[in-house]
Amino acid sequence: TTTTTTTSPPAFGLTFPLLLKADGTKFGKSVDGAIWLSPEKLSPFKFYQAIFKTADADVVKFLRMLTFLPLEEVDAIAASMGEAAYRPNDAQRRLAEEVTRFVHGEEGLRAALAATEALKPGSDTVLDVATLEAIAEDMPTATLPLERVAGAPVFDVMVAAGMQPSKSAARRMIKSGGVRVNNVKVGDEGALIADEDVIEGKLVLLAAGKKNKMLVRIG
Repeated sequence: TTTTTTTSPPAFGLTFPLLLKADGTKFGKSVDGAIWLSPEKLSPFKFYQAIFKTADADVVKFLRMLTFLPLEEVDAIAASMGEAAYRPNDAQRRLAEEVTRFVHGEEGLRAALAATEALKPGSDTVLDVATLEAIAEDMPTATLPLERVAGAPVFDVMVAAGMQPSKSAARRMIKSGGVRVNNVKVGDEGALIADEDVIEGKLVLLAAGKKNKMLVRIG
């Protein structure tokens, strides 16, 4: 009896450790809401925001592991975090930009940054439908017919959308300088929503104060 021994070439396996945060929890898992790579599952704006929320204790580690920045540059960012001139979240902003660009490309990053700017209090960002749709899930939304919006007083639209309890309250808010339409400050109590304020005939962004925003859909 002849026995034939076959020698297979060596096989190698490659494993990666779980990406853990400083508190020991898994990064990007359901505990904080899953971070999907597909824009159909998670928009570039929401992806950017999820990365931006990285804690100070994790941001340098993630810059090393999730970006292609030279390690010398990451070390410089880490050192800057201990300096008096450091602006809060600068490291997180760089991390979010680099990772969003890698996953969603320059266009995805641009959309994420535009949507992020649009949500800032008193933002001067020029809006379009794509930007507003990106942030639609992060604010209250009201649907009104076009005739209730275009050509109507701003205070009327604010009440119809449920943003203010009464016309008098809306007027007081306008008079105090706290109302914006598509990021443009309303200076006249009797100001009207112009046809061109209805962006692409579909959307209007109202703001009352720094944080109270509402998206009005035409429908």
